[in-house]
Amino acid sequence: MATIADVADYTGLSRATVSRVINDYPHVSKDKRQLVHEAMKELGYFPNTSARNLRNRRTNLVAVLIPRLTNPFFTLILDGIEKVAEENGFQLIICQTKSSKKKELEFLNLLQTKQVDGVIFTSIENDWEQIQPYTDHGPIILCNEYHHDATVPMVRLNQVQGSYLGTKHLIERGHQRLAYCMGSTSGLSNDRRKGFFQAVDEAGLEVKSEWIFHDTYTMEDGVKTFNKILTLAERPTAIFTGGDEVAAAMVKEAKRNGLDVPGDMAILGFDDQPIASMIEPELTTIYQPGAEIGSRAMTIFIDCLKGKRERVRQSVMELPLSLIIRKST
Repeated sequence: MATIADVADYTGLSRATVSRVINDYPHVSKDKRQLVHEAMKELGYFPNTSARNLRNRRTNLVAVLIPRLTNPFFTLILDGIEKVAEENGFQLIICQTKSSKKKELEFLNLLQTKQVDGVIFTSIENDWEQIQPYTDHGPIILCNEYHHDATVPMVRLNQVQGSYLGTKHLIERGHQRLAYCMGSTSGLSNDRRKGFFQAVDEAGLEVKSEWIFHDTYTMEDGVKTFNKILTLAERPTAIFTGGDEVAAAMVKEAKRNGLDVPGDMAILGFDDQPIASMIEPELTTIYQPGAEIGSRAMTIFIDCLKGKRERVRQSVMELPLSLIIRKST
């Protein structure tokens, strides 16, 4: 079995230099790093990660908090996080919160008790003042979800822009009675609401209170909400939803009730999940680059852990969204 001394002899470098490369210390040239990694591969040398982690007091584990594993958008985020994690020797602990404040805080205890090196949030249920104390125990990164009071790095999407584009598209299609289906009252949901009403106000339209629906996340929620819409004396002619699953369920329910989409009711999705192009008619939706924000969040997490970036300081990386026009509008 090869040792660090064998790698040093093979490369002609000192053991100290080889050790610095293995432990990813700064101030080692790119050429020397490449030389050491090639020698390790050639000799079949594998560092003792357990011993290294004990010295560094690291677990190389990252907790990723996700509201629902069944939502394909969060699977895309996970794929992006996992790719960068694997490339850098980290493993993920997937924590499904089911949008529960209690569960969210329970999972944060993994950080407080040093069972993980840090946490990546893809959604937030608690107020920031309840989460903030946990930043003393390791990096916390907000990915997709964000909070305006958070003092940590955030990778987010321009939700105002995305919902504005979608709403403006519905208005340009001639719709004046718009329903709005939202999730929680988080920063993300509030910004989507801003974009929606920005487009509505520009067009001089009125949105009645009975056309606004809260806590609409799942296919089941989509069915329930659509059936509520059917009972209204004055129905909206277009529906803005916060997710493709909700939109797909509404399309199916509309057809079940003999309505034509988009002739009788236009339906807009959000995310551009696989289901958006599988259902008939295919969903017009807002594309969100889930894998990209996941990979960027994990890269920032690693930089924070290595001290290359401040972890208790608000910084925002924002990516744009785009409108995908199909047949449901």
